[in-house]
Amino acid sequence: MSAAMRRPGLLLALVWLVVIVLAAVVPELFTSRDPLATSTANRLLGPSWSHPFGTDQLGRDLFTRTIHGTSRTVPAALLATVIGLLAGTLVGLLAGFLRGWTDLVLMRVVDVLLSIPGLLLALALIAVLGRGDTIDVAVAIGVAAVASTARVMRAEVLRVRESLFVEAARSGGARWHRVLTRHVLPNSMGPVWAMTVLLFGAAILGVTTLSFLGFGTQPPTPEWGSLVSTGRNFLRGAWWMSILPGVVVALTVLAANRLSHEFGDEPGAAR
Repeated sequence: MSAAMRRPGLLLALVWLVVIVLAAVVPELFTSRDPLATSTANRLLGPSWSHPFGTDQLGRDLFTRTIHGTSRTVPAALLATVIGLLAGTLVGLLAGFLRGWTDLVLMRVVDVLLSIPGLLLALALIAVLGRGDTIDVAVAIGVAAVASTARVMRAEVLRVRESLFVEAARSGGARWHRVLTRHVLPNSMGPVWAMTVLLFGAAILGVTTLSFLGFGTQPPTPEWGSLVSTGRNFLRGAWWMSILPGVVVALTVLAANRLSHEFGDEPGAAR
């Protein structure tokens, strides 16, 4: 916390992410309005004290819809991050520690995944899983993130497995699975932890993009991407419908990136 106080940018990023998580868990802390309530008398009102983000074409309060959209987008991004982290860590750990044919086969699969753009891979997976559910979007984004996590983990495992303390454990007769879990895994996680926050920011962007394209939760349920998508039809006369939810997305991604840089700059985080 003292480091955050000395770095205003880091402090702002932490505060923003805390607010976003709170909005996802308890949206009623920030607004008491119904995100689905319409009002023909309040159609397309600009930002004001009573409507900070203005209203949409049906008179719904956009600030309320953005807050409630957080409870869809953020959990999906968290699920995608967990999938990418766990699967990527496992693949990289096994490939770097076992080497040989295991490394060869797993890394060739990773190379194939890395050769496909993440969004295109996610779209292909959604086509297989089906559409209309935020869970499908989260799984697709998570699988698309496995390859990059596996690469980082494998590189760190290759470094750690040659360390003196690992050699000492092997010489002492420790079984391979004990060496793997007690020595290699804990000492290889630094760069992966730093990458986790970065993955969360990328997952936010990926979930929002797929929602913008029409995948995930369907209207009228609010979600960040769908709010931006709906507002693009009214950019000329009601710019706030797309711009303000888009600013929330951008700030969240920037805050996650700022936090990941802080983790990456810690001593021993990425060597």
